[in-house]
Amino acid sequence: MIVFNLACSLGHPFEGWFASADDFSKQQAHGLVACPICNDSHVEKGLSAPRLNVGRVAVKQNIGADKEQQAYLGTEQMVLRQFKQFILANTENVGAEFAETARRMHYGEEGHRNIRGRVSSQLAEELHDEGIETLAIPLGVMLDDGVQ
Repeated sequence: MIVFNLACSLGHPFEGWFASADDFSKQQAHGLVACPICNDSHVEKGLSAPRLNVGRVAVKQNIGADKEQQAYLGTEQMVLRQFKQFILANTENVGAEFAETARRMHYGEEGHRNIRGRVSSQLAEELHDEGIETLAIPLGVMLDDGVQ
C-alpha cells in the first residue's frame, strides 16, 4: 500500500491509500478519486512522507500465538496513534460550539473547514436531520480537551 496526501480543487486535504502509484493514476483517470468533503474529482497529489507497512512482520515469522497477538495489537495502536495525529493536525477544536459552528458552515454563514468537538448523540441526530453529517471518533482515540 502507498499513501498519498491529496487535495481537491477547493483545497480540501485528505489521504488516499492505493496499491501503487500506477493504481492511483488509473483511478484518477477514470474519475474514481474524489474529495470526501465535497466530492470534487479534480484531485492532485501533494507532498507525501514515505510510510512503511512493517506492523505484521512478526506474524509472518510464525513465532507463536502470544507474539502474534502482541504484533497485531502493536499495529492497531500504531494506526490509532496515526489517526489521532491526523485528526489533530487537520482539524480545529471548536469544543462545545461544534453544533453551532457546523450549522453556520452548512448554511453559508462562515467558511468551511475541518472541525472537531463534542455533541450529544441527540444533537448529532438533529444535525443529521438537517443534512449535516458528523463522524464519531472511534473508542480509544482520546483527543485534546476531552474531545473523543
